[in-house]
Amino acid sequence: MIMLLLYYKFMKLRKIILKNYRNYENFEYDFLKNKTLIIGKNAQGKTNILESIFYLCALDSARIKKDSELILFNRDMTSIKAIVEKNDTELELEVVINPPKNKILKVNGLKKTKSKDFLRVLSSVNFSSSDLLLLRGEPQNRRKWLDLAIFQVYPLYIEKLAKFNKIRLQKASYLANMALQNDMLDVFNEQLAIASANVIYLRKKYLLELERVAKIKHKAMADNENLTIKYQTITDEFLNIEELKELIYQKLSEVKADEIRRQQCLIGAHRDDIDFYINEIDSKKYASQGQQRTIVLALKLAELQIIKEKINETPLLLLDDVLAELDNVRQNYLLNAIENDIQMIITSVDTLAFDDKFLENVDIVKISGGKIV
Repeated sequence: MIMLLLYYKFMKLRKIILKNYRNYENFEYDFLKNKTLIIGKNAQGKTNILESIFYLCALDSARIKKDSELILFNRDMTSIKAIVEKNDTELELEVVINPPKNKILKVNGLKKTKSKDFLRVLSSVNFSSSDLLLLRGEPQNRRKWLDLAIFQVYPLYIEKLAKFNKIRLQKASYLANMALQNDMLDVFNEQLAIASANVIYLRKKYLLELERVAKIKHKAMADNENLTIKYQTITDEFLNIEELKELIYQKLSEVKADEIRRQQCLIGAHRDDIDFYINEIDSKKYASQGQQRTIVLALKLAELQIIKEKINETPLLLLDDVLAELDNVRQNYLLNAIENDIQMIITSVDTLAFDDKFLENVDIVKISGGKIV
């Protein structure tokens, strides 16, 4: 019998350097151990550190609508820099945000013109207390969660999503113009159909893979419950991109008069949602708080596994004030499910949520007012 062993690429975040980021004027920290616990009272900047790390992985954050929100008050720019070790090779990542200019992306000091080239370097899964409200939030919150997860394994997706949003906004602007021409609207619809098909196809493909893993994780915590995930879009069928494009264009043609009347884009990936079911019952409507948290925990653990499977790499796990929100059963399942080769960075108000054994090999850093104390 031949044994096949899969070796994951070693990756470790060695250092983070922030300048004018959120409430940090200048901040540097070296990650010396595989587990780091950042403690401090609320509103001191703990979450900002994790957000900056995740931003280097996805070039976005669930907490912002535009990059300028990351800049320290009364400053013109911000920079996020990290030193990453991958298989004995040291890499330097840097993002400079200086509105209204385009953000600058650098790897080892060299500018990267394409986001996908930057996104290949560092990967992570971010799990925050706000994620526990994922099922109760708005559809745009679930779409953003999904998009950020996809970036981690399909770097090209960021360009496809950006193209879709650009065309959608152009069409929305055109619909707001009273001097409409049907021929021009058809051009927009054809472009939007192609761009939307690319986004919907990858979202569906990723969710199928996520559901496969999340079902197993969920079953381990709730043996009598079966988790299923459904992407609410223009069709339930799993069509290829060309078939999706034709169907979307057909639907856009059918609602053309309604779109003109309402001056809105009524068909496209920006209207989609994700549904979660336990034993075929809609979890967004009927699941208890505990059941919803179990689903989200299963999703996050599935994200970790998919990154390892797809890019053969150990991602970072960023846990932002989440352990205090979980009961002992789910907390223990999360900590026990994390493999030793995954670097964890955790925030908490104190160390009370952690047992002594867990804290034995943890680097503890205290934050107050945007500084290490």
